[in-house]
Amino acid sequence: MTLLQVMPAGNAADVRVRTTDDAVIAAELAARGITFDRWPALVDATATSSDDLLAHYADRVAQLNDSGRYKHIDIARIHPDDANPEWPAIAKGAREKFLNEHRHAEDEVRYFAAGRGCFYLHLGEEVLAVVCEGGDLLSVPAGTLHWFDMGTRPDFIAIRFFEEEDGWVGDFTGDRISEGFPTLDELLTAS
Repeated sequence: MTLLQVMPAGNAADVRVRTTDDAVIAAELAARGITFDRWPALVDATATSSDDLLAHYADRVAQLNDSGRYKHIDIARIHPDDANPEWPAIAKGAREKFLNEHRHAEDEVRYFAAGRGCFYLHLGEEVLAVVCEGGDLLSVPAGTLHWFDMGTRPDFIAIRFFEEEDGWVGDFTGDRISEGFPTLDELLTAS
């Protein structure tokens, strides 16, 4: 379920907008300079190799990158591995890496081929929680304060677009704002 929830930055309990309507999500985000789009999701993305996924989406990737701006396009995959006794620690470490507010020197562009994750965009006096799932494309402008939650059981495949190899490296603000907002898991179970 793709979801948008808008809250004041100082009061996460005051939900101003909560919607799963793609058109409303796109309009709300566009009004704030955030790009949201839907691409047809590949049914068996988790069973498809990264090279084959990139080949499958080659036309859409080329259209998105028609200016040649993105020099590094890759696939990020994280899936539960219950057979690995180290999986809980791996999942926790992966999740905690971007749970704190940060920004990037370039746009953060992600296409979710499968699974889900939540971007929290701190835009002035409001925070937008955007839960993305398979088929969702989100582009967060450079310098936007945000954090990302992949949930307690991370499971997603995303095509990532970078101008520089280190474009994913975050500049962390030290602000603990993220601690006052619902997690991805809490957003999904809220009514």
